[in-house]
Amino acid sequence: MRTAFFNGPVQNGDFTFADKPGKAVGIRAATALNTLLGEPAVPHLWNTVTLEGDLRHRTDAAAGADRNQHEQDLIRAKYPEGLLPAAGVLTDADPEVTRLAHDMIRDRLEAGILSVERTATVVCSSCAHMAGIASHGCKACGSTELTERRVPQLTARRPAGAPVLGPDDVHGRRLAHLENIARNVPDQLVLSRTRAHGISLAPFELPGMVLDPRAALHIAVLAAAQQQGAERALMLATETAAAHVAAYGLPFRSHRDIRLGYAVHGKVPYGDPLLGRLYEVHRLGDAQRAVFEEWFLPLYALRERGGIHPGKLPALVKFFRKISLAPPGLEAEGGASEVRRAVRSGDMGWLMDARTVTHLLPAFPGRDAVGRLR
Repeated sequence: MRTAFFNGPVQNGDFTFADKPGKAVGIRAATALNTLLGEPAVPHLWNTVTLEGDLRHRTDAAAGADRNQHEQDLIRAKYPEGLLPAAGVLTDADPEVTRLAHDMIRDRLEAGILSVERTATVVCSSCAHMAGIASHGCKACGSTELTERRVPQLTARRPAGAPVLGPDDVHGRRLAHLENIARNVPDQLVLSRTRAHGISLAPFELPGMVLDPRAALHIAVLAAAQQQGAERALMLATETAAAHVAAYGLPFRSHRDIRLGYAVHGKVPYGDPLLGRLYEVHRLGDAQRAVFEEWFLPLYALRERGGIHPGKLPALVKFFRKISLAPPGLEAEGGASEVRRAVRSGDMGWLMDARTVTHLLPAFPGRDAVGRLR
């Protein structure tokens, strides 16, 4: 079964990768893992279906009428010098994602997995925006005039006894606490939202509504996997993110021969001031720092799925310094295959084996020869 890793779509908020490198952990980990597996580069995935995005586009005089172009411009600005990745970017509202979403929704409506039914919904009396159970006013227009109405919605009901997140849905070691958190959702979920941008539900007699972005994220990953010809698509996400979206993705974790799972990673303390001091102490040059931050730490975050504690940074920098200075030598027979098997099973133990990881380090100036997976 062909496996490929994809970043959990990054929310297109007000940041750049330069000022918030932690936003790129999933992107960096996916790049490293796919390279280790010998897979081609995959597109970077972006979440553009947000209320914040609606408000930003409405109030930005320079945004222009084309929302898709506006989102693309904002995404481009996130990257150094505005250079997009070689494999491009894919958003949760792109045409190929929308087409796949419509096909999947239609199939699941016919199968009875989804339904369109009148559901009690809190809406804003001024702008008709869905306000959920909030009592502090409408987030779209600020009105405090909220009312409950029964309106048509796209809904999903969890099959009786079915877990929201099972052991087969998470790559690698089982996370029972994550399974318990993810199941704390109503049996009936509303999958439609009032947004100005997103996957339109008009074809399903829900004009002015779009698919909930938490569901659309999964379809974006499936669309990317379909482009790549992957049968197992693993979406990188933190524990919190996975727990937040799992229920909404339950009806959308498979398409034909493609199955989606979660590869959970921890947060990386890029902003900790200790990191800079450690670079000076161990005399890591700019190129070595880049490999450490963009390759080693994201991979290590898959070992420490609850997050890398800053107290571990000294040992990690010291270990990386050691392996970056060691000559690659001859790759141990079968080493490449063993690492690939480990990656596919979610085992990252090899990362702290100096004899193994030395052969896998990406090239950087000053290193004469680098072992490659063949």
